[in-house]
This record gives sequence, structure tokens and C-alpha cells, in this order.
Amino acid sequence: MEIITGVIIVKNHKVLMVKESKKECYGKLAFPAGHVEDGENIMEAAKRELLEETGYKADLVKVFPIISFLGKRPMIMIHFLGSNEKLIQEYNTDEILKLEWIDLNDLHHLDSSQFRNYDVFETIMNSLLDNQMYKLDLLKSLES
Repeated sequence: MEIITGVIIVKNHKVLMVKESKKECYGKLAFPAGHVEDGENIMEAAKRELLEETGYKADLVKVFPIISFLGKRPMIMIHFLGSNEKLIQEYNTDEILKLEWIDLNDLHHLDSSQFRNYDVFETIMNSLLDNQMYKLDLLKSLES
């Protein structure tokens, strides 16, 4: 089972999203996220993916409800709310076409076909708007 992790940044009533450049999802909007590498801490992986895909560093302050997918490509998705973001480098143009700061009031005007996975987007945005996020101590890391 894959583990995907990412960071949601909201600033000035806008949410940071990326437009994908990968062939299978070219031009689609998504939250910055990616695979947790073997031996990598989930929170560190989220920070790494944010940096690679956006050029931003941020503090992780909350965790969203965990999303579980079953089927032909089973995965677990763990997203964090980030704050104190700081742009420190260029983003990876091999994976990302461009960054988009989308006003929270405009999100309901976007068509579901514009998203890499609209169900993920909707789940996270509903959690954000309903303030359904949890303290980071929900996750515990143990060394083997």
C-alpha cells in the first residue's frame, strides 16, 4: 500500500495548489503531495514534497483526517496544514507546470474536471472549512 503525504497552505484567504505536468494528469490542479520514501518520516516527507513541488518551506501545525483508497491502487493519504511558509527555491518544473493561489471564495466555481482527484480536493477543503483538523501528536513515530 502506498503512503502519500502533502501540505496545505492557506494565506490571505487563498489556498496553494499546483498544476501537474506529469503525462497522466497534465494541467490538473492538486495539492502539493507525493510518496513517502522507504525509511522516511511522514512529516519530513510532507515537507520535502512541499519544497520540491512549490519551493516553499513551512511548519506543520495540524493534520487532516486520513484518506484511505482501496481498489487497484490502494493508498493512504495524510495531509498537513502548514503555516509560516517561506519561498526558498524554485519548484521542480519536471513535475509542476505552475503554482496557483486560489481564493477560497472561488473554489466552488471550479469544475471537478480541473482537478487530479476531485474527491480528495473536496474532502480536504471540507475539513479545512469545517476546521476538522487534529493536533500533530495524533501521529507517533517509533524507531525500530
